[in-house]
Amino acid sequence: MKRFVAIFLTTMLCLGTVAALAQGELYICTPNSDGLRSIYPLFEEKTGIKIISESLGTGDCMTRIRAEKEQEFCSFDLMYGGSLANYAANSDLFQDYYSPEDDFLMEEYRNQLGYCTNYTVDGSVLLFNNDLIKELGIEITGYADLLQPALKGKIVSADPGASSSAFCQLTNMLLVMGEGETAAEKYESDKAWQYVEDLFVGQEVVITSSSSAVYKGVINGEYVVGLTYEDPCVTMIKDGANATIVYPVEGTVFLPAQIGITKNAKNVENAQAFVDFMLSEEAQKFLAEKTTSRNIRPVEYTNDIMTPLDDIILAFEDSPYVYSHTTELKERVMDIINK
Repeated sequence: MKRFVAIFLTTMLCLGTVAALAQGELYICTPNSDGLRSIYPLFEEKTGIKIISESLGTGDCMTRIRAEKEQEFCSFDLMYGGSLANYAANSDLFQDYYSPEDDFLMEEYRNQLGYCTNYTVDGSVLLFNNDLIKELGIEITGYADLLQPALKGKIVSADPGASSSAFCQLTNMLLVMGEGETAAEKYESDKAWQYVEDLFVGQEVVITSSSSAVYKGVINGEYVVGLTYEDPCVTMIKDGANATIVYPVEGTVFLPAQIGITKNAKNVENAQAFVDFMLSEEAQKFLAEKTTSRNIRPVEYTNDIMTPLDDIILAFEDSPYVYSHTTELKERVMDIINK
């Protein structure tokens, strides 16, 4: 009888814990695509924590979090997505957290800063509409090809002053189109910035308010080619979009995306649980096999959709330089765009 009572009480305690978890919530601000957000139900099922997510561009997420921080308030517990440069420029908005799962990541992707955690890598790519490119009778294999006269007014980009993906495109093109012995010299070279001006001003690049408007605009036939990023483009092509991804022949930079827990988060433990989950073997495998993202654990999980990294010409960003010069780089490119 005592054994039955003990089992009954233990069962009720477990059920009570699950019920308590089920009442927990996690408020997320994210610039991420549908593919990366598709992991939400798995997290909710594993933890019982309900996610309330709002989709905003990276710059809008940071602006909102900063405005609320000044009022000692925050609508969001966590920001899911965005580049290291954006987090570094806004490090005061986030609190330190080192997940125990961080030790299981590839060494180069482990948390070195405290206030943001890597969970995947994504590359800067070009996306063109197959029908429209055929009509123009041209080929696009990299950045140099974007200067063809036939593409004037037909190229689209998000705002590099606000969008993580657009800023990553900027630093990618500066690196591979510049000249010099070091990455820093290439980022600062006249040749690199002349290319930026020739592209954005000379080719009258259309600037959108969000990164999603870039790849959607290309796929919908509004633009011939877009400066975008790999994950959502692969997803939409997988779903039947008549478009082609180009990994620039000059070199493609793959950078980690970040998660950060906000300074005034109300549900800190739930936010930490999400970070832990995103680094777990289960979540990393889900991202690599079920979505169009790449994992950062030493074990390589694959799918039949993604182009292997061995088949892509890679370039490697000088991250310390970029995030220490983020403001300067953004101001310079915006001065060019706003001429």
